[in-house]
Amino acid sequence: MEESLRTYKVVTYGCQMNVHDSERLSGLLEDAGYAKAGQDADPDLVVFNTCAVRENADNKLYGNLGRLAPAKQQHAGMQIAVGGCLAQKDRDTIVRKAPWVDVVFGTHNIGHLPALLERARVEQQAQVEILESLETFPSTLPTRRESAYAAWVAISVGCNNTCTFCIVPALRGKEEDRRPGDVLAEVEALVAEGVVEVTLLGQNVNAYGSDLGDREAFSKLLRACGQVEGLERVRFTSPHPRDFTDDVIAAMAETPNVMHQLHMPLQSGSDTVLKAMRRSYRQDRFLGIIRKVREAMPDAAISTDIIVGFPGETDEDFEQTLHVVREARFTNAFTFQYSKRPGTPAADMADQVPKAVVQARYERLVALQEEISWEENKKQVGRTLEILVAEGEGKKDDRTDRLSGRAPDNRLVHFTRPAEPVRPGDMVTVEITYAAPHHLLAEGPTGAVRRTPAGDAWERRQAAPAAKPAGVMLGIPTIGAPAPAPAAAPGCGCD
Repeated sequence: MEESLRTYKVVTYGCQMNVHDSERLSGLLEDAGYAKAGQDADPDLVVFNTCAVRENADNKLYGNLGRLAPAKQQHAGMQIAVGGCLAQKDRDTIVRKAPWVDVVFGTHNIGHLPALLERARVEQQAQVEILESLETFPSTLPTRRESAYAAWVAISVGCNNTCTFCIVPALRGKEEDRRPGDVLAEVEALVAEGVVEVTLLGQNVNAYGSDLGDREAFSKLLRACGQVEGLERVRFTSPHPRDFTDDVIAAMAETPNVMHQLHMPLQSGSDTVLKAMRRSYRQDRFLGIIRKVREAMPDAAISTDIIVGFPGETDEDFEQTLHVVREARFTNAFTFQYSKRPGTPAADMADQVPKAVVQARYERLVALQEEISWEENKKQVGRTLEILVAEGEGKKDDRTDRLSGRAPDNRLVHFTRPAEPVRPGDMVTVEITYAAPHHLLAEGPTGAVRRTPAGDAWERRQAAPAAKPAGVMLGIPTIGAPAPAPAAAPGCGCD
């Protein structure tokens, strides 16, 4: 690598949409001549892709910016950029609080980052550019995918819902859909590169088609993905119960490569709280969807999002949430204690629930869901499953001499390392021998190993020359390879 080549690091907070945007940012920077910095290197550029969903999101950002200030003073020519939802919301506040930041850009103009960095360098002053609407759909921008075998594919941006706890529509705008042909062209191009799993991504994926005048556009898109030769697994996140229709259930059940895995955000089981949240469904509607999914796909693994302690939530309201959890029997749940999100109607609501009450309810919910998750996972013992071998999913794999991967329903499986070589992206057949609340074990001999184009792609990527610039560790968080499905908090916790 030439010494003059500038290096970068992207630090990502928040949902899968942000992770996918960070892949675009990395692609743009590499297209502009930057190289990704080594894990322990001191980069020439640090980009923070921020989230505004949590109450303390700004504290996290400014804490990291503060820690970077001395490093920038010692590193001639170093630049810092801040983008994403918090940048869209706070705008000039970021430069006022952290004047050493070089660029602030919003959710609608990530494609401008290289030009803004160059302008900041030439003019020697901070550049702040926030657009109010989307100029270019992000998927038309260059991309550096973090995974060789699994990929996000955005089918829409923005959201038309008005949930009282969510600021996303104000920051990412109204929903805009991609043309189905453009989505399929990207999927086909990814498969040609070796990808075997795609996750269709949007703030509300099953509202897809509202721009196109076709209420069944999403189910048609799922079926069309089923025709892509070489695409083995299709997932999507996140849907909204309001828009979840029978044609989508049929498409999931009838399209072989669409996985029987569904993330269906509940948020609350109380009709009273759902109304206050401005969620356009009620408990009966939600449980009716779950029943229909299980009738069509008895093996479906269903996960959810739940907020505890929304303003005005009573003990009876919370008991209704526990009732839905018992009835739905989620495989797992992403549970959140309500926190005020500045700029949302809920932040100004009366009857904010005391912290101690929220904590106690949260602990009861987590304990119940842990019990259900374990019981549901135990049903997998004795089953033979084909596992997509993953990279970085098993933190103890080296010590236990195991590998890790995802079952078709997205459960995490740790399995005995086979005698023959196996690569991330390959498929292995295993028999489940033990279940824990959050993972499965296959402790016996591994069955068949199926080498795939995804494994070949991973191997090619490993063989490619890697940039290893010298430097010191900055102590800022890093972004790992994206999970092949919503293993991290999906969406923005607001779908």
